[in-house]
Amino acid sequence: MAPKKSVKPRHPNLACQEPGCKFVARSTRGLTMHKNSKHFDIDPPSDAFREVYHYMRHPHLTAKPCDANGNDLSDHAMPLPVPPEPPVDSEDAWFPFDCRSTYDWAHFHFTRAANSAGKINEALDILQAQLEPLGGDAPFHDAQDLYATIDSIREENTEWTTYEVGYTGPKPENPPKWMNETFTLCTRNPRDILLEQLQTEQFNGSFDYTPFRQYNSKGHRTWSNLMSGTWAWKKADEIAGNPRTRAVSKGAMLVATVLGSDKTTVSVATGHQEFHPGYISPGNISNIARRAHGNGVRPWIFLPIPKVPKNERKSPAFQKFCRQLYHICLAKALEPLRSGMETPEVVRCPDGHFRRAIWELGPYIADYPEQVWLSGIVQGWCCRCGATPLELDDRTALPRTRATREYMATIFDPGIMWDTYGYRSDVLPFTHHFPRADIHELLSPDLLHQVIKGTFKDHLVTWVNQWLHKEHGETRGNAIIKDIDRRISAVPPYPGIRRFHDGRDFNQWTGDDSKALMKVYISAITGHVPSQMVQCLSAFMEVCYIARKNVITSSDLLSFDHHLDLFYKHRTVFIEKGVRTDLSLPRQHSLMHYADSIRMFGSPNGLDSSITESKHIKAVKEPWRRSSRNKPLPQMLKTITRLDKMAALHRKFEQRDMLRGTSTWFSKNVAAGTLPDVVSGTDECNEMDCGPSRGPPDCSSVKLAAQPARGWSRNLHDIGDTIGEPLRFSDALFRYLFGKLEPTLPVPCADDLQHHFQYFNSLIYVYYSAVARYYSPSDPCGNGGMYAERIRSHPNWLGHYPRHDTVFVTVDEDKPGIEGMVVGRVKLFFSFKYKEIEYPCALMEWFTRSMDTPDEETGLWVVEPEYDPDGRRTMDVIHLDSIARPVHLLPVFGSDTLPEDFHYSESLDAFRAFYINKFANHASYEFVR
Repeated sequence: MAPKKSVKPRHPNLACQEPGCKFVARSTRGLTMHKNSKHFDIDPPSDAFREVYHYMRHPHLTAKPCDANGNDLSDHAMPLPVPPEPPVDSEDAWFPFDCRSTYDWAHFHFTRAANSAGKINEALDILQAQLEPLGGDAPFHDAQDLYATIDSIREENTEWTTYEVGYTGPKPENPPKWMNETFTLCTRNPRDILLEQLQTEQFNGSFDYTPFRQYNSKGHRTWSNLMSGTWAWKKADEIAGNPRTRAVSKGAMLVATVLGSDKTTVSVATGHQEFHPGYISPGNISNIARRAHGNGVRPWIFLPIPKVPKNERKSPAFQKFCRQLYHICLAKALEPLRSGMETPEVVRCPDGHFRRAIWELGPYIADYPEQVWLSGIVQGWCCRCGATPLELDDRTALPRTRATREYMATIFDPGIMWDTYGYRSDVLPFTHHFPRADIHELLSPDLLHQVIKGTFKDHLVTWVNQWLHKEHGETRGNAIIKDIDRRISAVPPYPGIRRFHDGRDFNQWTGDDSKALMKVYISAITGHVPSQMVQCLSAFMEVCYIARKNVITSSDLLSFDHHLDLFYKHRTVFIEKGVRTDLSLPRQHSLMHYADSIRMFGSPNGLDSSITESKHIKAVKEPWRRSSRNKPLPQMLKTITRLDKMAALHRKFEQRDMLRGTSTWFSKNVAAGTLPDVVSGTDECNEMDCGPSRGPPDCSSVKLAAQPARGWSRNLHDIGDTIGEPLRFSDALFRYLFGKLEPTLPVPCADDLQHHFQYFNSLIYVYYSAVARYYSPSDPCGNGGMYAERIRSHPNWLGHYPRHDTVFVTVDEDKPGIEGMVVGRVKLFFSFKYKEIEYPCALMEWFTRSMDTPDEETGLWVVEPEYDPDGRRTMDVIHLDSIARPVHLLPVFGSDTLPEDFHYSESLDAFRAFYINKFANHASYEFVR
């Protein structure tokens, strides 16, 4: 597995394309070094990375600002000024808490540590014992005092209401127990929640006030947020065309709900305690804001879950009751919005203006089992079209609609409705109670359950393993699967790539597990399975990553359809190999509707069930853990309300920059009147490998870590000795420096360079990491769409092994994506000052592309390590600004098995070739494509 130490052939006639430059390189590395030293622009324009869009706004629902009474304002009128907040050093600024330290105490014990009342009382008692001799008091008398203080927070005041619902139909002589029971519906007023969300200042700049059509600089239609889709425009047309709403809605603002619900289990040991929460979000906020941690998505309902003995669960009467109960509860809970669906009401918006809002039931996020309940269809049928369970790939099937369903119900008996058309006649969807709402239209694509968990994990991964057993027998098949697991665990480290220490061999899969496996699975199976299976996975991955983009263009949809056709074509290999007898599967069939759904609702990235599932922790699991577990729901509702209040107050304090530093630091500076001014900066994702980056959209940057590494010599030659390159490090540094100082002269040979810089005595500072920050709205980014990744170059990472990450280095900014890049491995981050100029740098080892096109089987680009004539890895120093972003390399494993004791830290040194992993994250996918 060791790399072949041979000289890689040089690429002749690699001429520099800069006007007036006659330089011709003998290698890719040489051209890279020349461009980075002579022509690289380290200060690109701030908007160089951003696409320019053109918009067409809806002419009727124009979201015209008005006053608090609904009277239109003049054009360019400013919103009413918000009353000034009290000074930071006043007690009123921290209401209902006394000061910063009191708030921090409450936030730590109630929110972060999630301490019980007993632990809070114990902590307060200890604190009181310490403060009493000094004449002080603890911030709260007891836990109840703390809870009362939290309850008095002004923000997020929507309380929960409970309703008792029961069976009201005819009963037999000895009715089952459930017919005499009542079931509890817990709900918040959805109108009040939406009003709170709409006036959240943090959404200013991430809020669409009108339906719009979006076009890029090429004139191609693009889809992003919900309001960019055809559905929002169509609803605005319906409102404008209806005589009942035409006049009153002129200049109003369309506010569509985004709803979602999903059952979740909080405990297996205590008897499968299930809850059925629902969430609500305004459709006007951006996909980024909806995915972010904030109040863009809030719990608003807990649906009742009737429980009966196992032998009664399949009773037709009980199943009918459960479905009717489900829809009646949804209709009841959404009732406060009905009047505002035809008569606009005045709301306050994130920009401070008042506008007249008209409510609309919008997309509903749900997995397939929940979609079956929502749409009132028969299990196994499609919720959106009439394709039958045995022929789900029938592309001629007509779409389901509310009007068609209502008409069929008048002419067909229930048996025909069930058998021929897949409709249940015993339930009426809740959307029938509201104007303009059609549940078959409103069901949004579910990337998590239909694509990631369903098609990928439950289908493709399972089928691959079944084929290995079928083809090779149980023993040999298990051995190959074990090798695939070793390959998965052997991938090099990369920010955001999960480490599967034992491959994919674990019992309970989460959505994050499936997403992580997707990123590395193709290279792990290549060489062990037929080429058509690899091509099937490759086409599927393209489909998945296009659908997960935050902005999708019309050309993206063409590519989506092309790769979907390839996926449908190649997946037949599982029938040909005897793994499957048919491929009529609801979750795979749903992919046929994705292109239309994207045109209707914008990118599925903002309407995915992973958004609602991520809310289960704060809305269900954490409140449940805080409860007594005995009739926990009322206790959970109180905890949810308090957590919401604390979160809202935390956002307010953060926005005012009142949470800087520690409590002690802040209090001392306030007391001394020396609190520094607000410093608007960007984060460096701390010591995390990757994550959201605060601040507005900006150009990409790579910055060294805040502090240099300790224990390193500052001497150039000592550092060269430490890294095992006593001469080549100084040669590379002097080549780089000469090119910067004398850009018009050819770089001398190594001996002449050593002589030229014989008096070089600059201090060299070594760093163990750098942070790349760039715009990537499809990844888990900040509100401005910025994403940060930490690039590491550490000799003893985690105290066990060296880690030297790989990056893209810019060669030609005029060429798109990978065509203008080369791949390098960071051997050392360092900086030095020479003639009063600071030089942040990286020592690189190079890779070159093996082919001019991606690999046909995997669809991935392949690179190989580059060697000099002496068989050593080529090495150069570059300016840090030459680094575009990190890149993940996956070994080309071939058909050989991996030694059982192979460690992933050796991967970048042990293989002859590597795939460029464009599926490492969404930024890589869009960059490498």
